[in-house]
Amino acid sequence: MGLDEDSLDYHREDPPGKIEISTTKPTNTQRDLSLAYSPGVAAPCRAIRDNPNDAYSYTAKGNLVGVVSDGTAVLGLGDIGAQASKPVMEGKGVLFKRFADIDVFDIELEDADTEEMIRSISSMEPTFGGINLEDIKAPECFEVEGRLREEMDIPIFHDDQHGTAIISGAALLNAADIAGKDLSELDIVFSGAGASAIATARFYVSLGAERENITMCDSSGIITEARAENDDVNDFKKEFARDVPEGDLADAMVDADVFVGLSVGGIVDQEMVQSMGSDPIIFAMANPDPEIGYEDAKQARDDTVIMATGRSDYPNQVNNVLGFPFIFRGALDVRATEINEEMKRAAAEALAELARQDVPDAVVKAYGDQPLQYGPEYVIPKPLDPRVLFEVAPAVAEAAMDSGAARVEIEHEEYVEQLEARLGKSREMMRVVLNKAKNEPKRVVLAEGDDEKMIRAAYQMDDQGIAKPILIGDRERIWAIMETLALDFDPEIVDPGEGSLEPYAERLYDLRKRKGITRREAGELVQDGNYLGSVMVEMGDADAMLTGLMHNYPSALKPPLQVVGTAEDANYAAGVYMLTFKNRVVFCVDTTVNQSPDAEVLSEVTCHTAELARRFNIEPRAAMLSYSNFGSVDNEGTRKPRTAADLLRDDPQVDFPVDGEMQADTAVVEDILNGTYEFSDLDEPANILVFPNLEAGNIGYKLLQRLGGAEAIGPMLVGMDKPVHVLQRGDEVKDIVNLASVAVVDAQQNDH
Repeated sequence: MGLDEDSLDYHREDPPGKIEISTTKPTNTQRDLSLAYSPGVAAPCRAIRDNPNDAYSYTAKGNLVGVVSDGTAVLGLGDIGAQASKPVMEGKGVLFKRFADIDVFDIELEDADTEEMIRSISSMEPTFGGINLEDIKAPECFEVEGRLREEMDIPIFHDDQHGTAIISGAALLNAADIAGKDLSELDIVFSGAGASAIATARFYVSLGAERENITMCDSSGIITEARAENDDVNDFKKEFARDVPEGDLADAMVDADVFVGLSVGGIVDQEMVQSMGSDPIIFAMANPDPEIGYEDAKQARDDTVIMATGRSDYPNQVNNVLGFPFIFRGALDVRATEINEEMKRAAAEALAELARQDVPDAVVKAYGDQPLQYGPEYVIPKPLDPRVLFEVAPAVAEAAMDSGAARVEIEHEEYVEQLEARLGKSREMMRVVLNKAKNEPKRVVLAEGDDEKMIRAAYQMDDQGIAKPILIGDRERIWAIMETLALDFDPEIVDPGEGSLEPYAERLYDLRKRKGITRREAGELVQDGNYLGSVMVEMGDADAMLTGLMHNYPSALKPPLQVVGTAEDANYAAGVYMLTFKNRVVFCVDTTVNQSPDAEVLSEVTCHTAELARRFNIEPRAAMLSYSNFGSVDNEGTRKPRTAADLLRDDPQVDFPVDGEMQADTAVVEDILNGTYEFSDLDEPANILVFPNLEAGNIGYKLLQRLGGAEAIGPMLVGMDKPVHVLQRGDEVKDIVNLASVAVVDAQQNDH
């Protein structure tokens, strides 16, 4: 089955299309309906009548964009008409929602002339927070956008003009930096003189290029002043007419620094590339076939060719999805009256800066583990990089405020936290811990400190002010990796091959001499990062420790258990995962440590987990899980969690609700809990799920994570005397940073 057939099946599958409307408020009872519609809806109607700005408070307007098209210039299809363009406009809505959590109504206007289109769109201003114009042919698109910007008081953005301009502008900023060339001195040649090309040329000038250094070519050749005087070109092309001899694209490209292709595929050959200046920048963005193929352009020269295309199968894809969702997100959130030049520049500059930062492992994996590091093969971020939202939207919002386009003010840090919450509960929860960690950073020793992931994580800890990392490992290897990754920071490094580790060996011997370890063995063991890190924490030379990235969990856990041990008021450690769902957070215990705990162990690790939950600002409610409900089955297995619940209820120091034994659905479903078992000590569903043994806990959390679509943070080790956390092999850099943040907050608690 070909791509066309697959796509038709994809779109026709019930329900047809790609979007639907869903409710955001409860509609389960008669009272809900009376609030949603008649008679309750009259109250917000009157409020908006008296103050039109209240529409942003009482309706979805502030998060609603209209995607409007007449279908006259659909990419790759041309003038196909309004109705035939609807799948494209629905797709645009999918991208808005997927990348920036913006809702969309797609509006297709049939057979509308320019005046009718302007009138129709402007009359919809009460409905939308912004308008995205799409696939409207030139030159009408210039008139439509210009007039609507004058007549409407909400952001108007023609993505076909400005999207490519902004994304390729970000690429140009970085390409010029890598090539060591000044933007104002670049000789730039355009192939194509349509709406996108003209908008892109204008934007490059806004970024710092010189208009007189831009040569634009259409199908008839170079746009010259002679052609402009003969009315051979429209008014928009005349803007870039040059006083140069007439010629074709090949003539224009001689000695050029930059080629920008927004035309048709295959019109540039290797000889034309060879005629360009040193280290040329080539943006061949025709789709689906670029003006010159990636391999052909690269092979045409021996020096550095910085190449970008519109294709995802080559480096440096110029993809508009890097722009419009995030630009509108920032504009909507400050209720901007327009998307102005300052906001567009801010978006491009934010994208350019993001490309210079370390790339998360999840993004690298999403693109087939190909190397992603700032350089000729990586001048713009990838569309699936979640950080684009946190970088571009705030930059646009701040530019709107600075330029006077914003109607409300926002605070940067609070705004970033709001954006993170849009991407999932886990980011919201981790932000709580990250903020606490930043208030009082601690020394975190990374036992496997010469591993690339650990070094990248250490850089992020240092850069974000989360912790003061200490790397255990070979010093030369660590510095070599830092140099390769261009990580500019100066971490503390403890190299077991350098200097004397005698104090640590003596302490280890003192701790373990009656546990079977000789003095010689202690000296050998401290050469191991896990033992050395554990002794450093125990002696106070570090506040917390992370390990486990290159070891299996039991072997990584053994040294800290032997050296650091459990807290004074604890006999047992336990492994806890925090699972975050869309509107719920649960802690699963024990998932990694205690194989067959008794009632005392279950009750103790429940208390440790309750303390952990409070570090995330969550008030704990614990359920002791079993396959029975409150004595419905009575045997040794069900009595264990029941006894654990009794122990906790009888403990005067336990200040959180706990109940059990109970089945898992009873613990988490409010109707069952309060309907069938109204006597339960839990008046709300549990957020701490205590499993009866390690087997059940490990199975349970993984099923919840995979089938329930939860994000998992952990395992977090509770009950230790000092903060130690054991990673899972294969964890990503973000997991290391997250656990380091938890460790820092643990250390803060110990100090206080």
